[in-house]
Amino acid sequence: MAAEHIYTQYDTDLEAIRAKVLEMGGIVEEQLTDSVSSLLNADAKLADSVIKKDERVNDLESEIDEDCSLIIAKRSPTARDLRNVLMMLRIITDLERIGDEASKIAKATHRIYEKDRMSKPQTKEIQSIYEKLQYMLRTALNSFARLDVGETVAVLESDKEVDGEYRAYMRQLLTYMLEDPRTISLSLELMFVAKSLERIGDHSKNVSQNVIYTVKGKDVRHSSINEIKAELKN
Repeated sequence: MAAEHIYTQYDTDLEAIRAKVLEMGGIVEEQLTDSVSSLLNADAKLADSVIKKDERVNDLESEIDEDCSLIIAKRSPTARDLRNVLMMLRIITDLERIGDEASKIAKATHRIYEKDRMSKPQTKEIQSIYEKLQYMLRTALNSFARLDVGETVAVLESDKEVDGEYRAYMRQLLTYMLEDPRTISLSLELMFVAKSLERIGDHSKNVSQNVIYTVKGKDVRHSSINEIKAELKN
């Protein structure tokens, strides 16, 4: 009975941590959406709210980090239980960095619209990249919530698409700057935004890879997509 009580308490502690990770993920999803919306709609107040939410994300990271450290010290988990805890520690690092990148986009929004520029930002490409990122982050978090690797490969494949669109957009911005020096300031800001979006894709991919690590016990961070597909069939 005592052992059963210990296992029940461990499961309760673990679920409490998972709930916090999902709360953190929900806030970060909002940050991503609101940061891009603030840029597309020149919404300074929305940009401010993105930056403000980063404080809660940072607080949750610290809380979860402490909770995971305590559960390791008190319960000494092994095998899959230990992988589960380690996965959450890795995931909150990626979520915190996504929050940071969203805040960078919000700050760029302020700089882009703080003065009357001669040209306005072309945001069609940013919208396209954002739509893929929204899918990636939501799918990665859903995979974590269910501990289901079924859609993780789709996230990894989407990251390659994001990388391709990012490179094409950077070439386009460089062309604008070469053709018209008056666009240099704005184009540089959009390059910073594009880089933040590309990094958000990388961090979303990391979340999916960590779900695979927990479920399959295999570290796939340096594996090709074909190798990962083969691993998931086993």
